Amino acid sequence: MCKSTKKISYFHIQDVFFCIFAAMTGEEIITQTVEILRSGGTILYPTDTIWGIGCDARNREAVERIYSIKERDHSKSMLMLADCKEWSVANGERPTTYILPRELWEPLLGTSIADNLPAADGSLGIRVPNHRFCREIIRRLGAPIVSTSANLSGHQSPGCYAEIEEELKDRVDFCVPPLVEFASNETRGSRILKVCPDGRQTVIRP
Repeated sequence: MCKSTKKISYFHIQDVFFCIFAAMTGEEIITQTVEILRSGGTILYPTDTIWGIGCDARNREAVERIYSIKERDHSKSMLMLADCKEWSVANGERPTTYILPRELWEPLLGTSIADNLPAADGSLGIRVPNHRFCREIIRRLGAPIVSTSANLSGHQSPGCYAEIEEELKDRVDFCVPPLVEFASNETRGSRILKVCPDGRQTVIRP
């Protein structure tokens, strides 16, 4: 049975039948997700890699909630998904997250990003997802979204929706149903490259 949480528009999904979501189209789910993000909610959602937890990257309180949901130390910064038209994304290329210094990401994204999202040195992990659901959410929200793996801090990252801990599902405001049309072929995290102000790159995770 589905149960409401903080607002009547929020639902938690207990099993693969998804109650009322069984009759919802992908378009309706996208609309519902954007409404929740706009209201400051947190989501469990599919990405171009593994399942993630997210929120509006401009909302400081929502970002803080994700740290709490994951029981994650603030010294471990989280990345975000953005739609930067200046960046090209090649089809078939492995998803790559770039850790950029403030002097490189701020001209692209502006100063509205929540101040508790970048790392202590001002750097920020950013990925442009080649994924219909994520890109549409970002476009309609008009802002980047936080993306951190859907697991409690220190626990193994899930390879699929079925592996996500129930405790985590209970803590977010909305679980996006794992529809086939939103599925990714990736079962691992993205490649991570750290970019220096002069453009030099260091591989953090191949």
